[in-house]
Amino acid sequence: MTFFLRYLTLVCLVLVGFAGLPMLLSCGSSEGDSTTGNGAAAAAATKAEAGPQPTLDSTYVIKLMRAQAKFKDHELAARRFYRDRQFSLGWFKNHQVVSRAQDLLNIIAKAEDEGLNPKDYQLIDFKKLYNDLEQARSDTARRNALEREIDVNLTGTYLDWASDYYRGIANPRDVKGSAWKVKPNKIKLHKALLTFLGERQSTRYNYYEFAPLHPEYDQLKKALAAYRAQEQAGGWPTLPATLTLKPGQTSAAVPALRQRLLGGAGSPGGGQASAPAATSASTKTGVGGAGDVAAAATADPAQVYDPTLVAAVKTFQTDAGLKSDGVVAGATLKQLNVPISQRIDQLILNMERWRWLPKRFEDDYLLVNIPEYKLHVVEGGKEAFNMRVIVGKALNATPIFSDKMEYVVLAPYWNVPYSIIDKELRSKLINNPNYLDRLDMEVVKGYGRKATRVDPSSINWAGVTQDNFKYTLRRRPGPKNDLGDVKFIFPNSNDVYLHDTPHNELFSQSQRSFSHGCVRVEEPIKLATYLLRNQPTWTKQTIQDTIARRKEKYVTMKEKLPVYLVYFTAWADADGHPHFRDDIYGHDKTLAKEYFN
Repeated sequence: MTFFLRYLTLVCLVLVGFAGLPMLLSCGSSEGDSTTGNGAAAAAATKAEAGPQPTLDSTYVIKLMRAQAKFKDHELAARRFYRDRQFSLGWFKNHQVVSRAQDLLNIIAKAEDEGLNPKDYQLIDFKKLYNDLEQARSDTARRNALEREIDVNLTGTYLDWASDYYRGIANPRDVKGSAWKVKPNKIKLHKALLTFLGERQSTRYNYYEFAPLHPEYDQLKKALAAYRAQEQAGGWPTLPATLTLKPGQTSAAVPALRQRLLGGAGSPGGGQASAPAATSASTKTGVGGAGDVAAAATADPAQVYDPTLVAAVKTFQTDAGLKSDGVVAGATLKQLNVPISQRIDQLILNMERWRWLPKRFEDDYLLVNIPEYKLHVVEGGKEAFNMRVIVGKALNATPIFSDKMEYVVLAPYWNVPYSIIDKELRSKLINNPNYLDRLDMEVVKGYGRKATRVDPSSINWAGVTQDNFKYTLRRRPGPKNDLGDVKFIFPNSNDVYLHDTPHNELFSQSQRSFSHGCVRVEEPIKLATYLLRNQPTWTKQTIQDTIARRKEKYVTMKEKLPVYLVYFTAWADADGHPHFRDDIYGHDKTLAKEYFN
């Protein structure tokens, strides 16, 4: 055996002179390690034959990124990506495409799950390029050229997809009429790409798996999947437009209502519907009288509006922000008859809005969802409490923006807008300037502590214009004050703030768009006490005592608190159960024109 090994070694040494080092490496080692040795030698031989991996330069990257219209906007990110890696290829190792390339194409193939269109990102025929690459293995120059082309096109495809997925399709500041001025998502896509390729770690964001930045987005995604399954199963039936149905009544429309809400486990707002149930044009409904009880006793049980279905309707009404009375009519009927295709679009549009938001919220913040008419107080990343709010009318829409709250103002003055002076008060003040006393109002010159009262009879009210009126007309603190007992200021160019109101009866309405743009809160004392909780001198009792003195008091908050005024007409629970609201300002309609076109 020893003689044989010496002989084999001698033969190998002789062959080196003819075949060189690669032949020597393939001659093997000891018997027990022959497989490993041969594999390593083969890989080394392949690499040596293949030659070095080609590199890029900025000119080539710019040229290819500009060759595709959708890649042009991402040229800078592509240059930064390649610059960070000294212009080496990102998607190749030893002349082989890395597995993440196929992962990217698989993710894009499922773009519909995100409310996106896969075809928008399938701009490059990678199958053809891969085939061309295999055919060019023996032609080093051609092979290297194809590797460069494939690499930059994969980068362009990633950046195009990731930009829409993480930032959104529409630019929120360019969507006409929406006026979305919340601070944006500032994701650096070239860094995200490095993370996706496993060349960089991100402790906060799972760019490697394209995980959503916000759980609320993922919950809407679940709802979207359920609604699409419902649509494929036949959608849901349309109820008669004249239907009025109260608990205990009978109607031929009840089976369709039951199918709509209780068709089967797991369906949106009820069960998975099969084919829509037919409804007769001559459907009869009860009128709520004593005769209905007798009629119900003899009626077909399937047509009785029974307690189980009533409970389902009440849940539906709650999810739609309606009065939960179990009566199917009016607004409830309108919401039940919204086509499933419209609901699907609504979910997609609100997923888009989540892409517009910062990739991470602060631990503590306030969030007002305008269509929901609700303020959410978030502490430590979890909702501490919420309360109903009143927002601006359509003609005085509450703007969508973010800022930081700085002041709590107790017993505030209300400065009367010039429009009210001009349209409502001018004629009365011309005849009787002292009419202001009846309104608990006063005219002052100057601001804050330096403000001094002015005799209203000294003012020529007939000649007052917005430009020459150098005073402030204001209502004194007290029960008549339009701002109530407290206002909450986050200085902004919109001159919008949160405040109390003397008209608490309006909070009982399901649709609460009554203000001139500011946001009225249902529980101002609770909110003030919470915001000043870290300032021991300002207890609930101290706050109430200060208000009772009817002297305006500004309290500077110890720490500024982020405030977000946003616009979501759809959201979902953790299990994907959706909630919908009306598009009160038409922002959905405006966004849809850009998003779906």
